[in-house]
Formats: sequence, structure tokens, C-alpha cells
Amino acid sequence: MKQSTSSLGSPSEFSQFYPSYRFKLNSSAVIAPFELMEEPESSENVVVGRDYTADLPDECLASIFHFLGTGDRKRCSLVCRRWLSVDGQSRHRLSLNARADLLSSIPPLFARFDSVTKLALRCDRKSDSIDDDALVLISIRCRSLTSVKLRGCRELTDLGMAAFAQNCKGLKKLSCGSCMFGAEAMNAVLDHCTALEELSVKRLRGLHDSAELIGPGAAASSLKSICLKELVHGQNFGPLIVGSKKLKTLKLIRCLGEWDKVLDMLGKFNPGLTEIHLERVQVSDVGLCAISNCSNLEILHIVKTPECSNSGLVCVAEHCRLLRKLHIDAWRTNRIGDEGLIVVAKQCPNLQELVLIGMNPTSTSLAPIASNCQKLERLALCGSGTIGDAEIACIAAKCSALKKLCIKGCPISDVGIEALGFGCPNLVKVKVKKCKGVSTEVADWLRDRKGSLIVILDACEIEPLDGNVSDLGVLESGMEFPPIVSQGTMVADVASSSNSRMTMFRTKFGFFTGKNLVACTLRRWSNGEDDSSNSNL
Repeated sequence: MKQSTSSLGSPSEFSQFYPSYRFKLNSSAVIAPFELMEEPESSENVVVGRDYTADLPDECLASIFHFLGTGDRKRCSLVCRRWLSVDGQSRHRLSLNARADLLSSIPPLFARFDSVTKLALRCDRKSDSIDDDALVLISIRCRSLTSVKLRGCRELTDLGMAAFAQNCKGLKKLSCGSCMFGAEAMNAVLDHCTALEELSVKRLRGLHDSAELIGPGAAASSLKSICLKELVHGQNFGPLIVGSKKLKTLKLIRCLGEWDKVLDMLGKFNPGLTEIHLERVQVSDVGLCAISNCSNLEILHIVKTPECSNSGLVCVAEHCRLLRKLHIDAWRTNRIGDEGLIVVAKQCPNLQELVLIGMNPTSTSLAPIASNCQKLERLALCGSGTIGDAEIACIAAKCSALKKLCIKGCPISDVGIEALGFGCPNLVKVKVKKCKGVSTEVADWLRDRKGSLIVILDACEIEPLDGNVSDLGVLESGMEFPPIVSQGTMVADVASSSNSRMTMFRTKFGFFTGKNLVACTLRRWSNGEDDSSNSNL
């Protein structure tokens, strides 16, 4: 049935079907043809009630769906059966509320979403999680899974994980936290998932015996990243860490026990690492000297490890001359200072990012860093009693490549901020927090002088100077899945919650719950190399 030109001649009448000449999705799926977008005045060939998307191949429709958000995509799947089918077949990421009642919904759920390759299963601590039967059923329906994230699935056992690993041998990424299985499950994954590249383990409660060694297994030949977080017997992963010959990234965060021996073996047998994070772990200069055998090391985080001193840092700097990113939180122990930083300045000319927290560096070390590290683009100075106007002036005069500067809790004044107005020609962002000597007037003056420079003065709420390194961008290597809403109430984005074991960790390590300015400043720094795309410091 055709509509005459006169009946749709006026824009007001035409807008009844195509408001603002844009697509509109409704129950009848009446879609404006593409030619009307170019020639809206010609409507002789418009057929009211016809689904013009029927002419689109499924692949094109799926490509369009990928540009939609979760809510819009869910609404589109309700338009018609074809859209429902295309949405299910083209959706590769899925996040499920992993409560026990999920079991009955698994067959229809994965009959619809039969192309899922990345799956997140989360359960809050107040609910019973899925058990082995549910996990095995998922693995049977989704044998092509490449990434799996498990959070709070406390009913899973070693047997269930072993069966899952046998069915999903193509797994490349595994992240598990607050689960009850132990070494047997981890060894089964390492034996069967030969393509595994990233492993992240947090609060694995099934590791009861320090003699339960994990790895290396068949996956040792493919593993590239290992992140261990808040483990009581984290050293059990020693054979895996040492035996993974392709390992590039190692993150040890708040794991109990002494780690010097593991790092010593790592330096001797697996020196190919390029990124190491050490946060609140028992590591001394012996461990840092062992790390120095990794001559290709580019990223190093030494955070709140009170046994580390200038000697260990000097050893690393002398042997790891490719360092690009260095984060040090000395925890105000005064064991790392000018002596170590001077060697860093001399031996690490490729340094691009430097974060100094709880330290007391002076111009003695900052001057050679500014002079020798000509590629330095990002600098954060937090909680230092020795960073004053003279040090900021030194940075302004010599750090010509500097783009982003964060200063927190340092005794600087307007004089130091004014010096930035006459130096650092490439500076794009300055963030100043809890520096009582800096006024809003000088911040306004700096904005006016630098033009496009972003100046943020006390932009964040008041927070303690201390903070965990995860706030600085040290994220676990496990994948993050955006929440995807599906049928029923099974699909949800359930945040993992704290638990009773965290109370023990806080007691032993004195955790601080607040976050700091560096969280606001550097979260994006450690997640990518293209800083020009970041709108915030």
C-alpha cells in the first residue's frame, strides 16, 4: 500500500512516522529507509508498515547492535524475533548473577546466547552461589569460552573446576576471587587449558597448606601475565611463576609470607619479565637485586615494602636501563631517597612516568632526573616534606617534555606554581591537592598564562595521603566484563563484596579505606600508552 505525496507533504505529518527524520524503533518495527535520510522530500515509495531492516543482512544488523548500550540493546531484542535472534547470536560477553537458582535457567539462557566467549559469574556473599553442576553445564554449553571471571562462587570445588577445565580447553583468561577451591583446581586448569595467557587469583580460600604447590603445568608455555592478590599461601604459585618462560607481567599485591626466595628463582630462571608490581608484600633488597636480572624490565611498582632501601633501587636501576614507569611509595620510612633516585636518573634515560609517594627527595635528585630523563611526561609528588618551591622551579626549568604533574601534600607556595608558568612548554594538566600555600589566584593566573592548560586545585574531596596501589592503576590482570542485561533476573552486574577474611588482612596490613589524589590523577596512566587521548590527568 502506497501513501500519496499530499498525505505526507508537510513535515508535521511526516514526523508522525519519522520524528526528526531519525530512526524510531516500535512494536511494528517501522524503520525509515536509508534513501529518506538523503532525500526526505521524496516519499512516494514509502510503504507504511514495512520493515525496511529486513533487507539488511544479519551481519550488518549485528554490527549496528554492537554500537548500542546495554539498555538499548535489550530493548532492540524485544522488537521482533529476528532481532532477538541476531542479538543473541552476536553477543559475545555475558555477566550473570551466579546464584544457586541459575542452574534451571542455564539451558534456555545459553540456547539464546550461543556465541558467548567471555563470561563473568558473580555472587554476593549473602547468597548461595552456583555449584559444580551449574559450572559443568555452562562449560558444556559454551565450549568456546576464552575468558572467565569468577567472583564469590563459594560452592565450586576442585572437582567442578577440573571438569570445567577439561571442557573449556581454549581458555585464555581466568580471573577468580573469593572462591573456595584450591591447588587441585588450579593445577587442573593449568594442565588442560594449554592456551591460558592471563591468570588472576584473589582471596583463594582453598589454599590451606603451604606444601600444595601449583604449576607449572602445560599452560606455563603460554602464560604471559600472573596477578596474585590477598593470598595467605601465595608462595604456592612459585613453581608456576618460575616455570612460565613467556611470562611478561607479575603482580604481587598484599600476599602474606616472604617473597625473596621466589623472586630470586625468578631472576635466575625467568628473566624475561617487563612489568613487576610489588605492593605490601614482604620483599627486601635481596628480592630487588634478584629482579634486576630482568634486564628488559620497563614497569616497576615498589609500594609500601618497608624492607626495601636505596641499595635495592640502585641495583635495579643499574641493570634495568629500559625502565619507562617507576612508582615508589616509601611509606615514609626514609629508606629510599636521593641516593637511589640519582642512580635512576643516570641509568634510566627512557623514564616516562615517575610517581614518588611518602618520600623526601630534594633538588639533589630531582635536578638530574629532570636533566637526564628527557622523555619524562608524567610526574606525581605526594606526601613529601622536602618538595618546595625550589624543587618545583627546577622541574619547571628542566622538564621540557612534562605533560602531566600532580602535587599533593607538599609545602609549596604560589612561587612554585608561578614557575610552571615560565617552564614546561608541553604541560597540559596540573593537579594540586592539600598544598595550603597555593592560592586560587595563582591557579587562575596559570590558566590565563598557559591558555589551554588544565589546572585543578583541590578538585577532589579531602582524603588521606595513604592509599592502596590499586588506586594508582595497579589492576588485576583478569578481564572486566561490562554488565549485559538478559532475560529474567539472572543477568546482573553484582559487585564482589568484602568478606570476613578482609578483616584479617586489614588487621595485618593496616589497610586504609580512603583513596588518594593519585587515584584521581594516575588511574589512566598505568592503563595505556596514549596519553593524548585522556581528557583527565
